[in-house]
Amino acid sequence: MSMLRNLATSLINAQDERIITTLPKAKELRPFVERAITLSRHATNLTGENREVQSVHLRRQAATFFHSGNRQQKASTGRRGQERAPRTAGVLALRRLFDELGERFKDRPGGYTRIIKLGRRDGDNAELAIIELVDNRREREAIEAENKRAKSATSGKKKTAKASKEAEETNSRRGGRKADKTFEKEETTKARGQGKGATDTELEDQKPKGGRRAKKTEATAEEKDTE
Repeated sequence: MSMLRNLATSLINAQDERIITTLPKAKELRPFVERAITLSRHATNLTGENREVQSVHLRRQAATFFHSGNRQQKASTGRRGQERAPRTAGVLALRRLFDELGERFKDRPGGYTRIIKLGRRDGDNAELAIIELVDNRREREAIEAENKRAKSATSGKKKTAKASKEAEETNSRRGGRKADKTFEKEETTKARGQGKGATDTELEDQKPKGGRRAKKTEATAEEKDTE
């Protein structure tokens, strides 16, 4: 019983919420610590006027699964008014059990732990295993990372679909201003469709109107015609 209490205290107080032990010890510890977690879950789900009284009763029952704290502890110097030594790990485990784990597993009817086999140990060939609490911090972080990854992938697909839709609406890869520059007049298009060439006036209107350089070119052409 003392060994199971030590293992339960180590499991509840572990930062990663997991410990490594032999497989037979892990199998014995699993129902032992789950009964304590069930008591904390019942305390979290209490309702009614006698809620506080029942919660204290459940807490005292769960305290039997851990080593007692500072029961009958005396002052270190034997003088009145001196500070007592820090509380034991069993008291800390009981506090975390009811403050955190009871809230986490309040909607879970059982199965609070998981056993993972690690193989044989060198030396005595004992079979090792990991016993850990489910829904621990590592699992929650992994789920959050997966949700963020899925959300970013969904947003990327939406952007791609939106770009494809815009391309279909323009019905061409060369849409926008560049397409407007290559637009020709309706009269010229109709004449071309009937096999007629564009008139000189129409061609003159469609010529780009440049600046001073274009005027110099026209003046030079007129001088050559005069000669």
